[in-house]
Amino acid sequence: VQLQASGGGLVQSGGSLRLSCAASGFTLADYGIAWFRQAPGKEREGVACISGSDDSTDYVDSVKGRFTISRDNAKSMAYLQMTSLEPEDTALYICAVDRFSRCILRGAHFFLAYDYWGQGTLVTVSS
Repeated sequence: VQLQASGGGLVQSGGSLRLSCAASGFTLADYGIAWFRQAPGKEREGVACISGSDDSTDYVDSVKGRFTISRDNAKSMAYLQMTSLEPEDTALYICAVDRFSRCILRGAHFFLAYDYWGQGTLVTVSS
């Protein structure tokens, strides 16, 4: 089982990036997918998720209207399209999957719902 995130980089404030998460070793269609981020000195934060059952999505308030999560089960890929990036979005972005197909970003210790995690890709937004 492997999740490989890519697409990070350095971008100016107001710019856009598309992150990709490549899944292997399991059937991605059966899983819920989430993107998390962790900035230096800050707690891990759930950014966006998409259900494996009905493609319903959820976003943390700070990225609503700017970020879009999507999936392509045929390619075993997930994506996070990020627009209007702000310096506060600077972080390591990590994809994770839940074997019960859920989309969970809320609740105490919600991140424990996710079974497999990738290594992450670094996003740096300059002001």
